[in-house]
Amino acid sequence: MITLKQFLETIDYRITEGSEFHWQCYGPNAYCLDSWDGKHDDGTSFQVTFDRDTQTVYQVEAHDFGRRKAYRYINPEFANAHRDEAFKRGVDADEAYDDVKFVDLEVEEDWLEKAHAIANGESYDERVSIPLDLEHNELFKLMTLAHEQDITLNQLMVEILTEAMNRRQQCLT
Repeated sequence: MITLKQFLETIDYRITEGSEFHWQCYGPNAYCLDSWDGKHDDGTSFQVTFDRDTQTVYQVEAHDFGRRKAYRYINPEFANAHRDEAFKRGVDADEAYDDVKFVDLEVEEDWLEKAHAIANGESYDERVSIPLDLEHNELFKLMTLAHEQDITLNQLMVEILTEAMNRRQQCLT
């Protein structure tokens, strides 16, 4: 899980405000730290929600207002509790602000890379990393197929996943 230290390093320790987290899904010791910065293309903001006693990070957010992007990583141990409480409160858990939906990230490094770039006004890859757990023999077959096509394994995986999503979309319509 992303640590409080990683979050603070990502935003260069620029904290602008903090407050209690008033939902119950993260327990009674949940606290939020925010960092607002208006110097990069219409501004950015970052938020971490963590436990004051254990320092467990529950969720982190990175908002790139210039691109109208909002990235979020929720600690998998608490994601269902967060979604359940949002439902009970009648809140759209996916809305970040002004009709901008959160892009929920499943890979910690993906959030850290995007947040670092946003914090520093750098360009970043808006694609989402997806964790894949492949058996050794499956990985070898995919590497061989990528080699035969003279593309990288990553390029092959993007093609496979894009094709699968397109087929699924066609089935739904």
